[in-house]
Amino acid sequence: MQELFHHPLTVPQGRKSIAKGASRWNRRTQSCTPQNGDSVSHSSYVAAKAACIILLGLLGLSRIASAAVPEIDQILPRGGQRGTGIDVILSGQRLGDARAVILSEPGIVVSHQEVLPDKRVKLHLDLAGDCPLGFHALRLQTATGVSNLVTFSVGALPEVNEVEPNNDFAKPQKINLNVTVNGCVTNEDVDYFAVEAKKGQRLSVEVEGLRLGETFFDPFVAIMDTKRFVLAEADDTPLLRQDCACSIVVPKDDTYIVQIRESSFGGSDRCHYRLHVGTFPRPLAVYPAGGKLGQAVDVKFIGDGAGPISEKLTLSATQQANFALWAHDGQGTAPSGNPFRLSTLDNVMEKEPNNDPNQATPFTAPAALNGIIDQPGDNDCWVFPAKKGQVFDVRVFARSLRTPLDSTINVSRIGGQFIAGNDDANGPDSYLRFTAPEDDRYVIKITDQMNRGGPEYVYRIEVTSPDARLTVGLPEPQQYIDRVAPVPRGNRMAFMVNLQREDFGGDVAIEMQNLPQGVSLQSFAISGDQGQTPVLLTAVADAKPQGALVDIIGRCKEGERTIEGHLAQRTLLIRGDNNREVWVHKSQRMAAAVTEPVPFHIEIVQPKVPLVQNGSMELKVTATRDAPFKAPITLRILYHPPGVSAPDSITIPEGQTQGVIPLTADGGAVVRTWKLAVTGESSTGDGPLIVSSQLADLEVAEPRLRFQFVPAVVEQGQKSNVVVKIEKTRKLDAPATIELLGLPNEVATEPRQIADNTTEVVFPITTTAKSPAGLHKTLIVRAVVQSQGEPIAHIVGGGELRIQTPLPPKTTVAAKPAPQPTPPPKKAESPKPVVPKPLTRLEQLRLEKKQ
Repeated sequence: MQELFHHPLTVPQGRKSIAKGASRWNRRTQSCTPQNGDSVSHSSYVAAKAACIILLGLLGLSRIASAAVPEIDQILPRGGQRGTGIDVILSGQRLGDARAVILSEPGIVVSHQEVLPDKRVKLHLDLAGDCPLGFHALRLQTATGVSNLVTFSVGALPEVNEVEPNNDFAKPQKINLNVTVNGCVTNEDVDYFAVEAKKGQRLSVEVEGLRLGETFFDPFVAIMDTKRFVLAEADDTPLLRQDCACSIVVPKDDTYIVQIRESSFGGSDRCHYRLHVGTFPRPLAVYPAGGKLGQAVDVKFIGDGAGPISEKLTLSATQQANFALWAHDGQGTAPSGNPFRLSTLDNVMEKEPNNDPNQATPFTAPAALNGIIDQPGDNDCWVFPAKKGQVFDVRVFARSLRTPLDSTINVSRIGGQFIAGNDDANGPDSYLRFTAPEDDRYVIKITDQMNRGGPEYVYRIEVTSPDARLTVGLPEPQQYIDRVAPVPRGNRMAFMVNLQREDFGGDVAIEMQNLPQGVSLQSFAISGDQGQTPVLLTAVADAKPQGALVDIIGRCKEGERTIEGHLAQRTLLIRGDNNREVWVHKSQRMAAAVTEPVPFHIEIVQPKVPLVQNGSMELKVTATRDAPFKAPITLRILYHPPGVSAPDSITIPEGQTQGVIPLTADGGAVVRTWKLAVTGESSTGDGPLIVSSQLADLEVAEPRLRFQFVPAVVEQGQKSNVVVKIEKTRKLDAPATIELLGLPNEVATEPRQIADNTTEVVFPITTTAKSPAGLHKTLIVRAVVQSQGEPIAHIVGGGELRIQTPLPPKTTVAAKPAPQPTPPPKKAESPKPVVPKPLTRLEQLRLEKKQ
């Protein structure tokens, strides 16, 4: 990349010289979404590259690095006015060897820089008069790495600072109209600002708080008169997420109070804000929400306090990520843009009334349907013809374009037969795919899931035939940490690239554009049945330390068509409760840099034999150390091919030069030759240093031996045999050693040798009286086949051994005793006479009556 600026780095007196080194990825991530698409022309940057690398100067570095993994903790102030210059301070960790600033957009030039004590770097930024408004992503390149991402906000208004105390409504800080206030809300703090306005003027306020990317800050803003009557207020605005904005027309000449606080009266010394106060337009939506590339479109900005703003625009002829439209008029320009979708589809505008299928707005697919759910309970219907068997994708863009609509869509035949429906497929936005069952007209009905509506409830529905799509991604090296690629001179850095395919399955080749000079890429096509691949960046020994933003491209050729996709990287900026994603930075290029040498290299010893299914391998890794470096080196497998496992890490001990990583493959491991890389991490002072091995081949193959156990039985204290039948899939070059493992306690056997003609192996086993009785399903066979001087280990389980207890010893039956003589029967005794029971008087009377 072209050097746009080169300036000697100023180092404070007394600071020790910085030595050589390199770094791994950044540990702490800060980022924010850039907002492109400023309607103002950027004529002086038409020829500029999309990424600006501004060099801070070169230092002569001669020894092992004493700094690594640069980390920016804070940037202050958080923004500035375009057309001016401003000093900013970067504070954090390991910034003492700063080399360059990597910026995402043109328009900012670093004219002076200085390394300060206390882990800080001072930059003077010159903001061009046509610098794009919005957030500019920034990273610091040091001699030893690439920092995390922070953002710097560029505005159109003069900048002022909050002056405390201003937390008393009766004593607000006085400011002029059309300024941006830089302030901070501490715990339970409320800031008040007083501004003079004339009757009929628009008074707009917008807060950048959470979008600054520093902390979870949920601001609240209100416009009040001097009697504390609230004229407008806002907490969360769909356009700005947790940030807020509101706009009014001033009712009379007077002083008006702008209040800003944390929504729940919290706050901290990290809750910085940029409060824009002025006469600028602040619409909350734009209609239509998209247009066709290169065409003129009439748009209407909606939600501004002074009413709708209409404008005719000619759209860019090329696709732009994060495209937005900035509303502007004679009173100013909105501080941030309204997202606007660019596509190749023709626009169709809704025609009211269209609440009923019989009044549906007609169109012919493919098309982009544009409408507004303009009141609660409203729904819009669209109708189009389709042939039997045609397949359509119906995709809604509403919340993704920052409108309030939470869409629900249904597709039915014109007669009412339901075909398909969806609520939330892409966040709150809806998506479905359906196949037309018959030649007919089909109705698409859209409404808000909560039956809400209003002028800002703008939507766009794109109805298309399925088309192949490809997106390139970079897995996080650690959770919540984005991928950057610092490559030490004379060394390597490997990382994973993954793909998201839609409606195709061919092989995809990976390429990278705009790599730093002296850095080369080694990559391999990703087959249609796989979604990721390792890639390797290598820097030559004399590469110049520099940084770049790299475009990562995936291409698939299927017949006459070429499917192309680019990087879409998400850098998590702010997390909420339960690590919920709150704010992210979206970028289309990866930050890479050439860094100073690292005092060690690692190399995989290329295996000569395969890792077989249900087998194992010891992967040897060697380390070459530069004197006097002796620190331990932690080795990690970059990724595991399907069905292959390994420990999380192993360590080469201090002063040693080799480590062994045990690999195992299960029975379902995918048979193929895979590219394998190992990373090595060590430390020589302030932070870790990371390098990579080469990309070695790991062949996963079918086993050369297959085994079948014959169930075995033995009695405690006895001997028996365990028989294992063998099937060979390839001829054995030499006898193989086979072991029986997993035997219960007090059971023993010896390894056996098998030859090429062996069909079964018999393991004699011995037991003792203490061998545990029962059925043991733990037997494992481990066979080692030698090939090209290296072992091929097979491990198969599933064998059974039943250990029985001995039968009890036989005992002598004692003789039965002689029968005793039967005693004579006893003489029967005469029965005793039965004495009748005397009758009661009642019984006597009853008896007399009966007689």
